[in-house]
Amino acid sequence: MDANVLTEQRLNADTALLTNRTVVRRFREQDGDAFHQLVQANHSRLADHFPNLHEAIHSSMQAELYVRKLLAEWLELRGFHFAIWEKEQANIIGFIQLTKINWHVPKGEVRFFIDREYENQGLMTEALQKMVLFAFNQLGLEKISARPAMDNYASQRLVRKVGFQREGDLRADHRRPAGDLVDVMLFGLARSTFE
Repeated sequence: MDANVLTEQRLNADTALLTNRTVVRRFREQDGDAFHQLVQANHSRLADHFPNLHEAIHSSMQAELYVRKLLAEWLELRGFHFAIWEKEQANIIGFIQLTKINWHVPKGEVRFFIDREYENQGLMTEALQKMVLFAFNQLGLEKISARPAMDNYASQRLVRKVGFQREGDLRADHRRPAGDLVDVMLFGLARSTFE
């Protein structure tokens, strides 16, 4: 496909993805307060897996600035960041993002998180399935990777359920705030495998 057509397609990609029970939509201005509340409610769990996020958001104002940074990355086609909202009560319950975009291949890495109260209900599975379709069908990516920590069994199960395959281990690849280095598993999903 022509590079200009692909760029136009990416610029016009959907900003909201609907699942049976969630609305997975691009962060918007004024989402900072709700995002701050999500981060604070899950403070201890986010610290180990998303230390930069955890450190960047200590107030609603910082969260709003962070959200606007995510919006800028979307507009520059450098990252695609979605908040996950529960449909019934319109509460933010998580986020999912496609980062480390390399348009030359093209490929990206998916990262995600869901509030502790909404775990083990299949909501993140729905969101991740939509994100995979978005990445392949709208952005034209050829590969998506995920890098859960060795001790993050829930994320490993989730990516496998959606079709990702383990490609290897990365030793001492992530440093937790306490200072310890953590091994991660590398998972990948190629468009050819998914189709």
